[in-house]
Amino acid sequence: MSVIVNLAIFPLDQGPELVTAVSRAVAIIRQSGLPCQLGPMGTAIEGEYDEVMAVVKACHDALRAHSSRVYMNMAVDSREGPAGRLQQKVQDVETLLQQG
Repeated sequence: MSVIVNLAIFPLDQGPELVTAVSRAVAIIRQSGLPCQLGPMGTAIEGEYDEVMAVVKACHDALRAHSSRVYMNMAVDSREGPAGRLQQKVQDVETLLQQG
């Protein structure tokens, strides 16, 4: 089963600058080899459910190693069918806007 997860994760006890902690999580996501797309308020990850959730857990564990409190918000789109939806969804909207 293919899923796209939009993950926002950051520590709550390290002040207002979160770039170091967020960079740790994004590095883990990219090192996973799964398709991903960094955004201003989260990172989208695509893959099979178990492999994506393993990456989410790795991000959580890495941030907890440096923080006593971590905020994590996930939105999950679970669907049967082929992979490649991460890029296709954006492309479909761009195509419609160009026809517009």
